[in-house]
Amino acid sequence: MAEKLKKAAVIGSGAMGHGITQLLAMSGIEVTMVDVSDEFLQKGMEKIKWSLGKFVEKKRIRQEDADAALSRIKTTTSYEEAAKDIDLAIEAVPENMELKKQVFAKLDSMAPPHAILASNTSTLSITEMGNATKRPEKVAGMHFFNPPQLMRLVEVIRGAKTSDETVQTVLDVAHKMQKETVLVKKDCPGFIVNRILIPALNEAVAL
Repeated sequence: MAEKLKKAAVIGSGAMGHGITQLLAMSGIEVTMVDVSDEFLQKGMEKIKWSLGKFVEKKRIRQEDADAALSRIKTTTSYEEAAKDIDLAIEAVPENMELKKQVFAKLDSMAPPHAILASNTSTLSITEMGNATKRPEKVAGMHFFNPPQLMRLVEVIRGAKTSDETVQTVLDVAHKMQKETVLVKKDCPGFIVNRILIPALNEAVAL
């Protein structure tokens, strides 16, 4: 399924958003990065160019690969422009459920019916985000770790109504990015990594 995925949108150009955009572009996918202002988008693009430059410098990729990845990235402040013909959207906005539900409702109203909508949330309910759409079976979690360009793990989270096909496609996309995946079968707060990490941090603070 991942081979059929040609176009994507990433909502948010911050620390996670620009990194996810870069990964998609390096995987051969055309991607549009969306944010609320051109200033934020410009900063995100500068970070992508810097990161790709580092990859070239360390001989992880060739200059022509970096140039090809950059050529696959567009930016816009318009959801409609970004979502009109995508196969996948990945939301990477701040960890605020109401904001995320607004983003998912917008994407749902503008993206083609076949498009998968994924969230990079680290702790919030995928089921609740899916319920903000008319396609909950096509909503999943795709949690990258910071910085996405370097961290190997991606948590793929199944919401209560997420279909098997959606889960498999998201796993395939992550593998296409050369990531290691762990499938979270139950949509619980914190998923796997943060469900372990946060109690451990709380215990350290208590001590």
